[in-house]
Amino acid sequence: MSNASEERTALGYMEYILEEDHDSEIEENVSEDEDYLEVNDEDYDYDQSNEETDIRPDATFMSKNCEIQWSSSPNGRQATLSAANIMKAVPGPTRMAVSRVTDIKSAFELVISNTVLKIVLDMTNLEGRRVYGEEWKELDEMHLHAYLGLLILAGVYKSKDESTASLWDADTGRNIFRATMSLGTFHIFSRVIRFDNRDTRAGRRERDKLAAIRTVWDKWVERLPLLYNPGPNVTVDERLVAFRGRCPFKQYMPSKPAKYGLKIWAACDANSSYALNLQVYTGKPVGGAPEWNQGMRVVLDMAKGLRGHNITCDNFFTSYNLGQELLKRKLTMVGTVRKNRTELPAEMLVIKNRVPQSSKRVLNKELEVIQYNNKTKSGVDTMDQMVRTYTCKRRTQRKPMVLWHNVLDVATLNAYFTAQHPDYVV
Repeated sequence: MSNASEERTALGYMEYILEEDHDSEIEENVSEDEDYLEVNDEDYDYDQSNEETDIRPDATFMSKNCEIQWSSSPNGRQATLSAANIMKAVPGPTRMAVSRVTDIKSAFELVISNTVLKIVLDMTNLEGRRVYGEEWKELDEMHLHAYLGLLILAGVYKSKDESTASLWDADTGRNIFRATMSLGTFHIFSRVIRFDNRDTRAGRRERDKLAAIRTVWDKWVERLPLLYNPGPNVTVDERLVAFRGRCPFKQYMPSKPAKYGLKIWAACDANSSYALNLQVYTGKPVGGAPEWNQGMRVVLDMAKGLRGHNITCDNFFTSYNLGQELLKRKLTMVGTVRKNRTELPAEMLVIKNRVPQSSKRVLNKELEVIQYNNKTKSGVDTMDQMVRTYTCKRRTQRKPMVLWHNVLDVATLNAYFTAQHPDYVV
């Protein structure tokens, strides 16, 4: 469902549209290998009645769970939008960002706040003293900024598959790396950098599998929506950060380029791909049972703080109950839907004698109807692609370090979008 002006809306309905999956040229990566179908708004037209199967205009259908009644025609009410469904914030950098950002560097320092960097600096010095004892020389902000700058610069050079030693090599390397710090110093920083107190981690890990970087991660994520106002469409999807080391919540996702890694739920502006919210999936709770209605819970978490926006998601998340809950929060939703959902009427799943590329539609009077727009579904995938291209990630077997590299990647991308304002000198 969408509030975008170019999309057709009709208040009071929700539409589930099913197309033939074996004839469709549209493909989408989803979380599980189950049947799914989606609509291409360029190929589908409400006015082309010859493409629809014969359904009586006044027909009604009952869902498979016998709780929802669907209709083949709208009730004729005129489409309107309440004041709560109209976006009031101008998409782009917020007033906070405009007043504090003058260039990309200041934007980056705003995305990763001094509070986060102080935690990293204090915990790194604590680990350094534990490992090296009296030989350890205290790091200050300049040392930390130099180390982070070299990581980001390696990503700019697309050096993720290049050995660290080659970056410092006198013949094949780059002078700026050797001029900033020695290779040995860089390795020492990479060894001792920490994000929490190692002495108290065991107790916290019993309650939180992400204890080693939880505080830094949460404080960083809290900062993201304060710096950028998303446009009318927000995409919710999953990401996979490549990692093959030991981890109790490592995921295997064959549809992703990395196959193995850490799964992160993400919400991004569909237009710019600015990351608004991120959540690491750590599996079921320690000693707990598997989570039910996970897709619904994730979307509601990712949509916190949004109002008047449209949420685009795939069929892992989409459900009738989710649509209703989002409407209560003054949000709308659009997404593909799995054929095994009990909210759908059985008549919609009959494919015998269906014309290729034909479509059926049913409506429900409790929600809104929209024309699905494929342009709003790729916000997270676009962000992921840009991050992978210029990632600062170095080889490591420590999962907190993998997540920290990803924090730097996403923060750099967000800083770029935050700095896109006519008042800035970029």
